[in-house]
Formats: sequence, C-alpha cells, structure tokens
Amino acid sequence: MKKNIAIVSGGDSSEIVVSLKSAEGIYSFIDKNKYNLYIAIVKKGEWCVRQENGETTPIDKNDFSFRKGNEIVHFDFAYITIHGTPGENGLLQGYFEMIGLPYSSCNVLVSALTFDKHVCKNYLKGFGIKVADSVYLHKGEVIKAEEIVKKLGLPVFVKPNADGSSFGVTKVKEIAQLQDALAKAFQEDNEVLIERFLNGTEVTCGCYKVKGKSVVFPLTEVVTENEFFDFDAKYNGQVSEITPARIATELTEKVQLLTSEIYDLLGAKGIIRVDYIIEDGEPYMLEVNTTPGMTATSFIPQQVRAAGLDIKEVMNEIIENEINN
Repeated sequence: MKKNIAIVSGGDSSEIVVSLKSAEGIYSFIDKNKYNLYIAIVKKGEWCVRQENGETTPIDKNDFSFRKGNEIVHFDFAYITIHGTPGENGLLQGYFEMIGLPYSSCNVLVSALTFDKHVCKNYLKGFGIKVADSVYLHKGEVIKAEEIVKKLGLPVFVKPNADGSSFGVTKVKEIAQLQDALAKAFQEDNEVLIERFLNGTEVTCGCYKVKGKSVVFPLTEVVTENEFFDFDAKYNGQVSEITPARIATELTEKVQLLTSEIYDLLGAKGIIRVDYIIEDGEPYMLEVNTTPGMTATSFIPQQVRAAGLDIKEVMNEIIENEINN
C-alpha cells in the first residue's frame, strides 16, 4: 500500500513564492509509483491541501489529516519545503513532533539554531569554523555608524538575521547608505546583521546523511554581475551557477569535508546546504540552509545531477530513513 506524503509549502514570510516553487519541484522528484503525493499549504489563517483539480481542502490541525471525498487521508511523512517561518525555524517541526508525524528536515533545536544567523555563526565559530566578522543589532537600537565602519570596514552587507532568498539584503559601499539599508532589513526582521565584506569566490555545497550512508555533493560556484547574489540573481536568471565549481580539487575536498563536519556538529537531518565565500584560500561559512530550495534549477538538484545520482532515489532514501526510524 502506498504511503501518503505531504509536501509542506507556504509560510508566513516573503519567501512564500519560493516555497511554492520548491513544492512543485519536489512533487516532480518523488516517485509517484511508490507514494501518494499531496501539496499542503501552511500559512497564517489557512492550512489546506491542494487537490489535483486545483481546489483546496482544509487540514485538520489535530492530526494534519484532510478529507478527500468520503475518506479521511492521514499522512505518513511530511517533506517540509517552507523557507522561513514556520517551516525553517522549528515551529512546524515541533508540531509534527507532537502529533508523531515523521518529517524531512532538522529537528526543533537545530532548525531554530540555523534559522538565527547570529546564533548559528557563533555556535559554529566555537568549533573553529571561520565566519565573517559582524555586528548584531536589534530594532530600535541606537546605531553608531562610525564605530561599525571602523570595526568592519567598507563595503559591508546588511541583512535580516532570520530571513532568506536575499530579501532585505543590501551591499553598503558608503557610510551614508547604512541607515537606509538598515531600514530595509528591519522591514523583514526585528534583528539585523551587518557583516564584513568577504572578497572571494562564492560556493555552496549540499549534504545528506541516512543510516550507514553519508553523501556530500559537488560544489556549485555562484557568479553574478549583480552586486551580490540577490533575489534577481537567484530567481530571475541574473547569475551563472557552475557545477562542479571551478576550483582546485584540494580546495573542493576541504569545503566538502567542512560541510560534512558542520552537518555533524549541528546534528542535522535530511538535506542541508551550506554557503561559503572562499577568501585567500580559506572557506568562510555564510549560512546553513536546512530547507534549501528544490526547484528544478535550484542548487541541490544541480548537485545531485553532477554527482551522477538519481534524485528520486535521494528523495526515497530521505523519506524511508525517517518512516522506518
């Protein structure tokens, strides 16, 4: 009998549009001969399942079931692909833990930790992982621009502490631009990071581990003519994504080993993706993505293909690893 899989998308942040695209990608990747697939949309005021005819059916929050005709459908597994709250910060993971539904991503603690860039960077820094120097600010805090520039130099990146897809991110080249950049970031989050500019090659590396098996994907090199890898670069084609990355084998292996180490240090689960800037031969971790984008052109599917793997098999391993846990 086929297992019922919920591909959980949506969310309450600006990244909802990306999440819905990722859900379509995952729907195409999972073996439909093995599983019954349903796209669930979870956002404030609406939890529903999208039926094949396009209509939506409410989800019963008591057990995450829904009605299909005269039948009540219960799920065996949830593949979370919400980028942002509540699917990337541990809230949804906690709910699934409480109702006993296996899910694809990191647990409550790890999801919350990685979602908070400031906390995650400082946690991993304690284990010797290199990260960019930064200043952490709360909304309403008095900004001392001169002190920030003295510490970090220029340019700097101003970004929301807990958001993704480059929403609210600005590359600041002059001190006069700092206040506007902060205002933009604070529209997305109540906490903001100002990071030192790392001058180097941007790469990203995916990884997953299941019982008795560890897989680290080839690196993707990110090249854009834009000021940085912003939303247009990510989703509107203003970028070259080169997989495998055009860097030396020794450096590639160093980043792959580092990605595997970060996976273990966090106690991660499912597929994660770690972003880096390589400056003067040293990889600096930018952030850890525990629900990485999964559209057909996203980094992870690119890396799976470059590794010579079948993405249906990768999805199957992740699902079965949790269902049979």
